[in-house]
Amino acid sequence: MHGAVRAPADRPLVVTALSGGVDSATAAALLVEAGHRVVGMTLRLYDASGTAASIGGRCCGPRDVEDARRVCAHLGIPFYVVDLADEFERRVVDDFTTAYLEGRTPNPCARCNQYIKFSPLLRRARALGADLLATGHYARIEPVGERAGGWRLLRGVDRDKDQSYFLFAMPADELGSIRFPLGHLDKDEVRRQAAALGLPNADKAESQEICFVPDGDYAGFVERRALTRGGARPAAGAVVDESGAVLARHDGVHRYTVGQRRGLGLPHPGARPFYVTRIDAARGEVVVGERSAAERSGFEVGDVQWMGPAPGGPLRAAVQVRHRAPPIAADVDVDGATARVRLADDARAIAAPGQAAVFYRGDAVLGGGWIR
Repeated sequence: MHGAVRAPADRPLVVTALSGGVDSATAAALLVEAGHRVVGMTLRLYDASGTAASIGGRCCGPRDVEDARRVCAHLGIPFYVVDLADEFERRVVDDFTTAYLEGRTPNPCARCNQYIKFSPLLRRARALGADLLATGHYARIEPVGERAGGWRLLRGVDRDKDQSYFLFAMPADELGSIRFPLGHLDKDEVRRQAAALGLPNADKAESQEICFVPDGDYAGFVERRALTRGGARPAAGAVVDESGAVLARHDGVHRYTVGQRRGLGLPHPGARPFYVTRIDAARGEVVVGERSAAERSGFEVGDVQWMGPAPGGPLRAAVQVRHRAPPIAADVDVDGATARVRLADDARAIAAPGQAAVFYRGDAVLGGGWIR
């Protein structure tokens, strides 16, 4: 595809966010194939020098910037790098660390989409005179009926790759300026397209970890960051049962999350497994019990954002509380930026504080917020 014919000047200019991976590269290539004028833009978010991210390649690592540059050279399109490392550290990494230290379970990908990947890139895209911003997310944006200017966010066709759960907090008023070229494709088709288009990263492996924790050791990362940010090592404490009896000791509440079953450090777990049912960071206690004690039939969601006008009253929706978790029918009472969720039909779910709760109607994202 190198040396492709230049698109006519009257075609829309599309800035495509490139992570260095095959998905965003394929999204850019498909736009070029469709005759759009395309510019590649990569975010430099985290200094991964000297880590696995600088060797094996992870989103936002040094190697990924170079992979994105190679893709743009292959496609014959301009390439820009945007440094948002300070904003990323403040909005995403600090939130991640604080959440774990406070006994919550963070969702850095959703936070990144909320604060980093869309609004700042849209501003830069418009500064270049671009009409649209495209990414390689597996989700869809479609017009709402015949109403001009109305758009909605939908699940991707590939349910195993669907990323709409992480996108609930993207700027709803900007949906019309965003495109997801992969939303109607499955992962196998994307790989085939990448190979057919000769993309230099067509065979690149997917990252399975959070970009700024490439080795997967979240607890170690939190500990190191707490120390380097002028704090102390997270305090040890007790693992207790629902009655308060001490079962074991732990090395910090940041090592646990509500619903966790493995790695609890219990010497004799018994015939029935224990789960983390709640975390009391102030007391330094990790409470464990049977799964039923970790499950909830209702919970509160804060900082709720809607993809359209906020509902004027209660609504029935499906709520999803983890990526790839099945959506559950629920009654949702809305009070400003707060929603109280009651799962329908005696359903129960593990809703970890700090995780995202996203509301759907069919494939459409209605909105979402953060579990309290």
